[in-house]
Amino acid sequence: MLAELTNTPAPPETPRRTAVRRVKIWTPILLALAGAVAGGQLLRPLPEPRLVASDTAYTLDGQFSVPWPAKGQGALRVPGSGDIGTFGEQKPVPTASVAKVMTAYVILKSHPLRGGDPGPQIEIDAKAVADGASEHESRVEGLVAGTKFSQQDMLKMLMIPSANNVARLLARWDSGTDSEAAFVEKMNAAARELGMTNTTYTDPSGLDAATVSTAADQLKLADAVMKEEAFRAVVALPSAEIKGLSTPLYNNNTLLTVNGLSIRGIKTGSSTPAGGALMWAAYKSVGDETPLILGTLMDQHVDGPDPNGANSLILVQANSRKIIEAVRQALASAPTVRKGQQVGRVDDGLGGSTPLVATKDLNVIGVPGQRLKLTLRPGAAKVPHTAKAGTEIGVLTIGDGEGAKSVPVAVGTELAEPSFTARVSRLG
Repeated sequence: MLAELTNTPAPPETPRRTAVRRVKIWTPILLALAGAVAGGQLLRPLPEPRLVASDTAYTLDGQFSVPWPAKGQGALRVPGSGDIGTFGEQKPVPTASVAKVMTAYVILKSHPLRGGDPGPQIEIDAKAVADGASEHESRVEGLVAGTKFSQQDMLKMLMIPSANNVARLLARWDSGTDSEAAFVEKMNAAARELGMTNTTYTDPSGLDAATVSTAADQLKLADAVMKEEAFRAVVALPSAEIKGLSTPLYNNNTLLTVNGLSIRGIKTGSSTPAGGALMWAAYKSVGDETPLILGTLMDQHVDGPDPNGANSLILVQANSRKIIEAVRQALASAPTVRKGQQVGRVDDGLGGSTPLVATKDLNVIGVPGQRLKLTLRPGAAKVPHTAKAGTEIGVLTIGDGEGAKSVPVAVGTELAEPSFTARVSRLG
C-alpha cells in the first residue's frame, strides 16, 4: 500500500531479505530469553560442595603371614588400626565357655560398674548351690543359699574359673525370674547390635552345644567388651581370693602368666563339641603407645578321644601363643601420610575441583601388609564454598574403630565458587 501511495514499488522478496528480517525479529527475543535463563541459573542456590577421598584404603608396606593352625577358624584385630585378618571358614561352631563373655557384657551394660565400685549384692539361690554339685561342667562349689556376693565378685567367679552355675545365677538375677530365657534373649539382642550375624546364644554359660558363633563374630564382641574397665580388671587376673569362698579362684588361661606376651585376658572355652576356644587380649609397647591386640581362635580339636575338650584347650592356647608372639614381633609404627600430601579434593558439584592436602605427618601402628581403612569427612562446620589456601576444612581418619588416628586436611589452593560459565550452563 505504501508503495502504491509513493508510487515506489517494494523491492522483490529474496531469501536473504527474509533471513535478515527474521534475525531482526528473533534476536531480541532470544537475547531476552537467554538473559532470563542466565539470571535464573545465577539465582539458583549452589550445590553443596563435598569432600572426595583419593583412596578408601591404605596398605602398609611389607608382608606378614599369621601362623594360623591347619584347622579351625580365627580372627585378629588391632582396635584403632583395624582387622589384620581371618582364617578358616567362618561357620557357626559351639563356643563352649567363651559364651560367658557375652554374659558379662550384657550384665555390665544393664548394671555398669564404675571406678572400682563392687556393685550390688547378689544372693545365692538354691539352684546355684545345686548346680555347684554337678559333674562334667565348670562351677564354683561350696556356695551357700542366702549368702551374698558383690556383682564384681560374681564376675570373677564367672570369668576366672568359668563357673556355669554363676552364669545361670546372673541370668536369673538380671531378669528377676527363675528362668534364664529372658536373659538369653538379651544376649542375642546384644549380638545383633554388634553385627554378630552368625551367632546364636541358647544359654548363658556355653555348655549347650547349640550356642554357636564364629571367630569373626566373637572378635566383634571382644572389641566391644574390652572397653569396659570393670571387665578388663577381672579377665586380667590369673587368680583371685573372694571372701566367703573356701578356696581361691584359678584361671584356665595359662597364657596370662607367660612372660613377654603381655596377655590380659580374655576367656577360654572347652568341650567335646567345641574342642578348644580362646578369646584373647594382649598389649605391646610401640614407642610411647601401647596398642591392644585382640584375637579369637575356635574349633581347635586334637586327634582321638578328648573328654570335655581338655586336651583341645591345651592345643588352642599353644596355637594362640604362636600367633600372639608373631603379631607382637611384627607390630610397628609405620608412616601413612606426609604433610602436604594430596589426600582428596573438594568437588563443587559443577565440575570444579580443589585439592585437599594433609597438614602434618601421621604414623599408624599395624603389621606389614595390613590394609587400613581411610575415611575423609568434613570438620566441625560444613564444607565452605570459598576458602583461602591452607584453610583446614576436613579430617582424614586412618584405621577403624575407637582409637583410630586422624589428621586435619586443608585446601591446597584457593577454594572458589563455581565460575559464571559453570553456573549458567549447569543442567538438572
